[in-house]
Formats: sequence, structure tokens, C-alpha cells
Amino acid sequence: MSGGAKKRYRAAAIGHTGRGNYGHSLHLAYRDLPNVDFVALSDPDPVGRDEAVAQTNAARGYANYREMLVEESLDIVSVCPRWVNQHEDMVMACIASGCHVYCEKPMTADLASADRVVEAAKSAGVKIAVAHQGVYLPQVHAMREMISSGRIGRLIGMEAWGKQDHRGGGEDTLVLGTHLFNMMRFFAGNPKGLMAYVSTEGRAIARIDAREANEPIGLIAGDSVTATYFFENGVTGHFSSRKDQPGKGRGYGLVLVGETASLAIGGNVGHFSIMDSAAWAPWEAGQAWQNLDVPSGSLHGDGNRLAIEDLVASIQNDRPPISSATDARWALEMIHGIYASHLSVGRVELPLSSRLHPLAR
Repeated sequence: MSGGAKKRYRAAAIGHTGRGNYGHSLHLAYRDLPNVDFVALSDPDPVGRDEAVAQTNAARGYANYREMLVEESLDIVSVCPRWVNQHEDMVMACIASGCHVYCEKPMTADLASADRVVEAAKSAGVKIAVAHQGVYLPQVHAMREMISSGRIGRLIGMEAWGKQDHRGGGEDTLVLGTHLFNMMRFFAGNPKGLMAYVSTEGRAIARIDAREANEPIGLIAGDSVTATYFFENGVTGHFSSRKDQPGKGRGYGLVLVGETASLAIGGNVGHFSIMDSAAWAPWEAGQAWQNLDVPSGSLHGDGNRLAIEDLVASIQNDRPPISSATDARWALEMIHGIYASHLSVGRVELPLSSRLHPLAR
């Protein structure tokens, strides 16, 4: 059904009202795309299905996504629900139907599931893009170009903070940290290993502390998480998240430390700034952060649209999407590595040798 020679693509979405819904509006990503026709969607909930049909102007709505995949001749399908426990079955069904996929993050709940998805897509020649919307935005690409051109000297470090609200710690690491880990790799390449510590109420967590997040997106633990990653080319990355830090969204974002200057990206990719100083302590150099004039785009609106445009281009040019299934697996690798390192009380190498969730062993 799919193929790079086609000038127009038929698209659909899989949602599940009350069980992850449509994620961050992944079903609306096809609006105003000149070479894509959104023709159908599925949702077992009749009220939610009718609302989504009205939102998208889809020609048909189905209660069962497998029926939709059989009845419709589709090229691209958005797997929308936030609830990860449905993703593998939905994505595998799309792959079996020859459909390329745009999937909500996290892609899967564990690495064994991610491995199966990656291998199935590779065998079928299907492209999978994952909704790490930030790396599709022009402002983030502008920042990477600044690094490539030597604007901040050689990149030597990265500092990332989760949103640190009521979800701070394990849930923040999985729900929002996945964007930051994906972005860290976007700038620095693959991590080789890490060391991490996870605690809850001041004590080190154990496997008995493992729990499901507020939504079924995989096992989590801890109200405080800190991890240090060792990347290729000598880059060091640090991530931290603590529960209930003062001020909603305090610190959420990524700082890229270069030899001559540093760049900062707000977690909602709406803020970008530079500090033109090599000093680790800016007050010693009399420096302050200055806003950068870079192209802008909204995280979910523009990000989803750009992701579909890139997915189409990846189909036509037979290349990986900017945020592929392999990239999503790496982000999960970095998250699961936190628990593997903490529980082993030492450094772990990446990729992890065990593909089971460290908290489930």
C-alpha cells in the first residue's frame, strides 16, 4: 500500500477515548497538508469517535482499528493513545498492513517490546516516526547548526531538568524526560553509559518501590532522580528531576555547554538564549543570558505537522525519520539505564544487555 512513488498519501488515526485518547492531538497533524488525505479513524468509544470524526472531517469512523486497517487502503496511520500498553499491538497491526506510523511517546513500555517494533518495521520496510515533537522544530535545528558551525566552541556538556512538578522523579523522567533524552542525542549522539541514583522520601529505592504511573506507560519509581551520561566525543550529560519543586515548570529544559559559550532551550521549546562566556560561573565574567532570535514553531501544533511532513519525506527518500523508532528506543534505553545503574550501584553500559524492565526483574 505504501511507496515513495505515490504523490498523495491516505492517512488515518487510531485513538481510544478514556484509555489514552488521542495523545497530544496526533490525529490533527494532517490538517492543510497538500499531499495527504485524512480519510478515517478508529475509536471503540462512540462519543469520542464522533467527536474525533467531526474534528478531523474524516470520511469514516470505525470501532475497531483492525477492521479499519482491512477496509481502508492506507499509507500512514497515527497511533495516538497515551497509554503505552496498547502501542505494540497497534503498531504491529499497522506494520502488518504495510502502513507507515506516527506514534505517541513513549513508544513502548520496555526495551524488548521496542526491539520487536524496530525489527518488524525494518523487515517490512515501514517507517515509524515518534512524537518527540521538539526535534522537528526549526528553532532546535537552528541551535544544532550553531553548534556545528562552532558558535559555542566544542560541545562539552549538557544539563537537563525535568518539569519537577507533582510528577517529579520517576514519572517526570518518563513522561517529559523522554523528550529531553531524545534531544540530548539529537545534539550529542549516542550515550555510551551512565551512573544514576533514585530515591523516594530520602531513601534509595528498591524494586519493591516500582509502580505504574498515573497512566499505564510503564513502571516507574522514586520522587528524585539524578543521572550522569557519558556520550561519544567526550560529551557529558546530566539529568535531574525532583518532586514538587517551587514554581510549576521550574527548570524544565536543556542547557548546552560549549567551550566558549552556552545555549539554553526551554522545555516547551519557546525560549532560547545564549551566554557568551566560557565561565562556569557567569557572575565572575559579568555575563547574562541573552535571548536568541531564531525561527519559531509551536511544540504540538507545528511539531506534529512537521513530523508528518518529515515522515512523508522519509518514505519518499528512503531514510529514517528525524525521530524514528530507533531514536525512541534509545530514549527508553536512557530511562531504563537509570534504574539499572541505581539497582546495580554502579555504572552501566548502553545499550543495556538485558531488555527486560530493570524494575520488573
